[in-house]
Amino acid sequence: MSTRLACVVFDAQRPRVVAEFWAQLLGWAVTVDRADQVDVAAPDPDGLDIALTFLPTHTAKSGKNRLHLDLASRSLDHQRVQVDRALVLGARRIDIGQGGAPWVVLADPEGNEFCVLEPREQYVDTGAVAAIVVDTQEPARLAEFWSTASGWPITHSDAHVTGLRSATGLGSWLEFVRTLEAKRGRNRLHLDLAAFPTDDPAHEVARLQAAGAVPVDAGTLGGMPGTVLADPETNEFCLLRRSPDLSRV
Repeated sequence: MSTRLACVVFDAQRPRVVAEFWAQLLGWAVTVDRADQVDVAAPDPDGLDIALTFLPTHTAKSGKNRLHLDLASRSLDHQRVQVDRALVLGARRIDIGQGGAPWVVLADPEGNEFCVLEPREQYVDTGAVAAIVVDTQEPARLAEFWSTASGWPITHSDAHVTGLRSATGLGSWLEFVRTLEAKRGRNRLHLDLAAFPTDDPAHEVARLQAAGAVPVDAGTLGGMPGTVLADPETNEFCLLRRSPDLSRV
């Protein structure tokens, strides 16, 4: 059986501050609040929203993140309300070369980029987070790996973007968008996977490696309690030891 997507992990100098920003913006709840970890999750237990986890780091953000969140909107008025709310909560407008795009690009209190999208039919039933977006030089190739890792089928693919979504049709999309820039250094945001309770983690590590993952020094993600790997474009991720409550202890 496949592993599953468990969470998007943010390195943060002020984990509680950044977590509270995202909880209020998304209408989610803080479910774990410790000095070494803060988790934020959607309140609907039947949904398939991916949790957000915030871990402490002493390193300040530099450069554009390779992974970001796109937020959904129901109408142009709702998009404006979302943007205004984000700004009140501590976000700021940023320019990453989007020009006259209909979506609004913002940064959270530690500079992590995110977009508030104009209404799109594709995202009408996703919940607050429309998509988890990963920059990649080869969208189709990287999407193939993450489809194997997550168990989510590829639903659309062209030269610019390849998208995955759970076969249940619930929750956010996972989208891979073409960029000319190669990955440099450690990602400040990364995805974590969890094995299902009945599966052997060692078998899942072997399966992921057969799909193209490579082992990484555990110190790369701060000594995470799990197996640290990198995908075919060297994006770090962790296969967690436990999955039901996302607890890392």
